[in-house]
Amino acid sequence: MQRVYLDNAATTAIRPEVVDEMANVMKNVFGNPSSTHVFGREAKALIELARKNISQRLNVSPAEIYFTSCGTESNNTIIRSCVNDLDVSRIITSNLEHKCVYEAIKDVESRGKVEVIRLNIFENGEIDYNQLEELLKDHSQKTLVSLMHANNEIGNITDVKRISKLCQENNTLFHTDTVQTVGHYDLDFQDLGMDFASCSAHKIHGPKGAGFLYAKKSSHIKPLISGGGQERGMRSGTENVYGIVGLSKAFDLAIDELDQHIQHIKQIKQYTINQLQEAIPGVGFNGLSGDLDKSLYALLSIRLPFHDALIGFELELAGIAVSQGSACSSGAAKTSGVISTICSSEEIERITPLRVSFSHETTKEEIDILIGTLKKITEKNLLQKA
Repeated sequence: MQRVYLDNAATTAIRPEVVDEMANVMKNVFGNPSSTHVFGREAKALIELARKNISQRLNVSPAEIYFTSCGTESNNTIIRSCVNDLDVSRIITSNLEHKCVYEAIKDVESRGKVEVIRLNIFENGEIDYNQLEELLKDHSQKTLVSLMHANNEIGNITDVKRISKLCQENNTLFHTDTVQTVGHYDLDFQDLGMDFASCSAHKIHGPKGAGFLYAKKSSHIKPLISGGGQERGMRSGTENVYGIVGLSKAFDLAIDELDQHIQHIKQIKQYTINQLQEAIPGVGFNGLSGDLDKSLYALLSIRLPFHDALIGFELELAGIAVSQGSACSSGAAKTSGVISTICSSEEIERITPLRVSFSHETTKEEIDILIGTLKKITEKNLLQKA
């Protein structure tokens, strides 16, 4: 059976060039970066080179990049520090956020530390920017806005620059989860203007267990993990040297080859949309994911015109890996919070959502296998309904 991987929003295959770079470090640079002898200095130098490289790519200062284990740790550090150390008493967010952001905010809310306001969401998955603007006029509380750059389930892209401007005008902190966009777009963090952002290496063909957080110098957030004071006191614990090197290499490759990757993946996405519409009458797309200009180009959230709770299993039997929501919900197949937010309960009973996400390695032949399998599943479901 041919195996087809179409779940790149969950994780990506690590690139051979990244493996080679990491293997070289594993074999030849074993010193503890905190040690002052030559072995430690060699390891420390690799970390600082990676930090400088990433910061230059994002047009920020190296002092504003802190290496972590993943996007989840980065987002938790930012949110919890804003509440615990920067006197934030109000958070404006949405029900569309990634699980790690949603749960971190829910936790500080449940402890009575903050008031949380969740923005209205339109049927297409867009946030209510006018509501946000009105809320920010209230300066009675220190406020953090936390809204993701691109949604990991329906692909909607948030106007980060617009929100940054609103936040700056109202002396408000702004955090955006950029896990799905760093390495997928040529981002200039200085120009975008947010105070905090996050990245995870395994979303851009790098290693699992490596990521970073960006914190504007003026923010003065405090560490989530205490200890030996690594990462300039922001993140204690011996650094994952080869993971950081792998992250930097993956980022380099992603940006250097970005134009050709975007062109290829957009063609694949449009091909998938066209083939689905031809093969499955009544098929739709959640959020704005069916619009290449308004959504994450590497993700398509499909809305099949029938309810089939076992579709993930059926696709798995055919050797096809997709997702029915986010990959960060312990394998749960229940309807995700994002889909529940943009669809009514009656609508959810009539549809089957599927998230298909692409990479530069995805081929039209793989899409043909997906379409053929979905067509058979559709025919089976419609026959049962008849």
